[in-house]
Amino acid sequence: MSTTYRICLLPGDGIGPEITAEAVKVLGVIGAANDVSFEFTEALLGGAAIDATGTALPDATLECAHAADAVLLAAIGGPRWDTTDPAKPRPEQGLLGIRKALGLFANLRPVKIFDALRDASSLKPEFLEGVDMLIVRELTGGLYFGDRARETEVEGAATGGGAGMRAYDTMAYNEYEIERIARIAFEAARTRGNMVHSVDKANVLESSRLWREVVHRLHAEEFSDVGLVDQLVDNSAMQLIRTPSQFDVMVTENMFGDILSDEASMLTGSLGMLASASLGDGTALYEPSHGSAPDIAGQGIANPLAMLLSVELMLRYSFSMHDAADKLADAIERVLAAGWRTRDIASASTPAEKVVGTVAMGDLVVEYLRVH
Repeated sequence: MSTTYRICLLPGDGIGPEITAEAVKVLGVIGAANDVSFEFTEALLGGAAIDATGTALPDATLECAHAADAVLLAAIGGPRWDTTDPAKPRPEQGLLGIRKALGLFANLRPVKIFDALRDASSLKPEFLEGVDMLIVRELTGGLYFGDRARETEVEGAATGGGAGMRAYDTMAYNEYEIERIARIAFEAARTRGNMVHSVDKANVLESSRLWREVVHRLHAEEFSDVGLVDQLVDNSAMQLIRTPSQFDVMVTENMFGDILSDEASMLTGSLGMLASASLGDGTALYEPSHGSAPDIAGQGIANPLAMLLSVELMLRYSFSMHDAADKLADAIERVLAAGWRTRDIASASTPAEKVVGTVAMGDLVVEYLRVH
C-alpha cells in the first residue's frame, strides 16, 4: 500500500512561488519512484498573508501546519511590507510566530562545499578544503522573542537631553532552552566529526555566561567523548573566513546563529545553496536560508537548489526516506558537476549556454533523478 505524506506548502513572497513549484515537481518524481504520495495543501505566510488577511500568520495557516507531516516554506518578506511602525504587521512576525507555535526550537543549517562551485565562493579555493559544517541555531529564545517596547517622552532620551523616544529588546534564556539545543548539537557531532564549537559572548553578556555554564555541565555529564570549544561570536565571525574547515558542529543562540549562518552561506558561493531544517516538539519546517529576492521575482532566474536541498532534509528528518534523499543530493551534485548554473552561482568562466533559469534547473535535477 502506498504511503501518503501531507505537506503544508508556504510559498510566501517574492521568488517563493517559483521555487516552490520546482520542489513540488521534484517531489512528484521522488514519490513515483518510491511508491509514496505527497499531498500538498497551500497556505499563506508573510507579506502575502498580510495582503490577504491583515496578519502575517493567519489561523488557517497554523491549522494547515499542525495537520501536516511536514511544512515546506519558500521565502517571505520584501520592501513593500517594511515598516518601522510597531503597530503594523511585518512578514517576519509570521515566520517567528509559526516557529513558536510549532515548538521548533532547533534550526539545522548544513554548510557544505560543492566541488563544482569552489570558484563561486568569495574565498580562494584553497581555504575551502574540507569545509563541511552544521550550524545548530536556537530558534525560539533570545532577542527575537524577549520583551521589547518603544517608549516616548522619556526624559534625557532626545538629543540635547530633552524628552525623546527609547526602545529596548531583551535577550533572555532559560536553562532548559540552552540544554536542549546543546544536546542536539552534541548528538549531531557524534555522527560527524565529534567536535562542537559553542559560540557566545560570555565576556559581556550574562545570558552568554549562563549559556556557557549549561553547555559545559551537559558536556561533562553526558558528552565528555565529544570535543568542545568555546568561541566568542566576534571571533567566530572572523574564523569562518580565516579557517572555515575547523568547524564541525557550531551551536549558538538565535541572533548569533542568524548572522553567522548567513555569513557561512557565502562559503558555498550563494545563499541560494543553503538549506535548513527547523525541528522541535511539533511539525518540522524546512526552508531555504535565502530571502524572497523581490528584485528578481517573476523573472524566472531564481536558484531553486536551496529549496531542493531543503526537500532533501525533509525526506531525511520527517519521512526517513534516506535513500531518496541521497539520490536527490546526488542529482544536484551531478547537475552542478556538469557545469549547469543559475545566475547567482555562475562565475566569469561559466559558458553562457550553461546559465539556466529556475524551471530549467529544476528540470535538470528531475532528469538526473530519473536516469540515475
